[in-house]
Amino acid sequence: MKIDLNSPRTVRLYDTTLRDGLGMEGLSLSLEDRLSIVQKLDDLGVDYIEGGYPASNVTDAEFFQRVRGLHLKHARLAAFGSTRRAGGDAATDPAILAVYQAETPVVTLVGKSSASQVRDVLETSEEENLAMISDSVRFLTDRGREVVFDAEHFFDGYREDPAYAIATLRAAANAGASTVALCDTNGGSMPDHIARAVAAAAEAVPCIIGIHTHNDADMAVANSIVAVQAGANQVQACLNGWGERCGNANILSVIANLKLKLGLDVVSDEQLTRLTDLSHFASELANLAQNPHQPYVGTSAFAHKAGLHAAAISKMPGSYTHIDPLAVGNTERVLVSELSGRRNVITKLREQGTGIELTDAQARDILERVKEQENRGFQYESAEASFELLVRRLLDGYVAPFGLEDFLIVERRRHPGAEGYNSENEMQAEAMVKVRAGERVTQTAADGNGPVSALDAAVRRALAEAYPGLERVALRDYKVRIINPGGGADAAVRVLVESTDGVHFWRTVGASTDVVEASWLALQDAYEFWMTHYRE
Repeated sequence: MKIDLNSPRTVRLYDTTLRDGLGMEGLSLSLEDRLSIVQKLDDLGVDYIEGGYPASNVTDAEFFQRVRGLHLKHARLAAFGSTRRAGGDAATDPAILAVYQAETPVVTLVGKSSASQVRDVLETSEEENLAMISDSVRFLTDRGREVVFDAEHFFDGYREDPAYAIATLRAAANAGASTVALCDTNGGSMPDHIARAVAAAAEAVPCIIGIHTHNDADMAVANSIVAVQAGANQVQACLNGWGERCGNANILSVIANLKLKLGLDVVSDEQLTRLTDLSHFASELANLAQNPHQPYVGTSAFAHKAGLHAAAISKMPGSYTHIDPLAVGNTERVLVSELSGRRNVITKLREQGTGIELTDAQARDILERVKEQENRGFQYESAEASFELLVRRLLDGYVAPFGLEDFLIVERRRHPGAEGYNSENEMQAEAMVKVRAGERVTQTAADGNGPVSALDAAVRRALAEAYPGLERVALRDYKVRIINPGGGADAAVRVLVESTDGVHFWRTVGASTDVVEASWLALQDAYEFWMTHYRE
């Protein structure tokens, strides 16, 4: 059953984020989060969405109740369970009844395909395991359910006893399973073994062949693609490669590779452009940092740091990218750093839409300044607002909208019993500042729950009259990084701030051996950038 790679839609996408993906350490999604992901995956054109085991916990049970109310345009929902117990009866088995009563059109059942796993883990006979598979699948197919059989440990089982591993697939297929999904459960198989085993399975059974890979050897996406080339026509995978241990195959990379590299129209061109947004959306829901180096959808996936690359792409866009980034909803970027050339500086300013045009001499001076600053701990790759301000400050005629001329911060630890004391606000800081805005100098003070908070509050108070819209600017994210860990308590720090006024977002950076100064430098840039671009 080897597929025709020139056929328009021969591979079906099966997402298991809400089941296998949630096995990732530190990952948790609320019920509303899960429903949102279902809607996004349906919009993307995914064929199957697996929702977990209905009887595993309250959230999963409620999910299957709530998901019935969603209007899905394309995807079919699957409940996940296991084959009946050894020596039991499918008609009365709690696991089988749970997935049946979930009332999803598709049920996915996991069963063993490794003879040693059957003997040592299930502690039953190989013959009984085949009966467990057959009885469970037939019970559900006889009642109108489409059944996917997940052949657990298939590739390990095929290595140790090929005949038995294939026999488990035949048991499922003969009982009416639409798909047998071959699982690289331990994630350690190499592509050549995947290809041989998939080809053997495709020859042995008349149903759809699926592939389900884990990433323990960093081969999950590669093994999924190899499996398709060898005859698989369903791919199971997870958003952003989430999953237990090292994760599962990344469905976003799988989709991009199938469509752009193998020419399989698993999604439309327009749906393909949603990959980057969906990756970021999922990370935000899960409260996880987005991996900037993730292929296709990461912010660094099409970023260029070396001057040679920047020079080339200014002459020939795409000369250092393997696809058009816009195809997956991403963009090509030029980074400014100590490895940059003058071309990076000029290209970066154009990319940011600053309208600043530089001579070669100005670009050279700015590049030298960037290198000096990065030697002190600044980093402008993720702080484009600070980079723009660095350039503007080096050009003739630029006047900063304000300046902090002096400040003093007093911080003390209040003793239990003191007025206003509570265990959550034991520390108190007060900042006194002198701020110049134009010809006006303002001195003021403010309290805060820490030195940076107090300084921020005092500066805002001092600038309130000159810049009344400043109260709309808020910190969206605040990160502190130690630059030289070997320095101990004297180590320099880098502070990265992301700010918003409710409409726009921008990032700024500060660096110093003093965390308060580093924080202030980042905050100063944040306010100055807003004043330069967005104030009314």
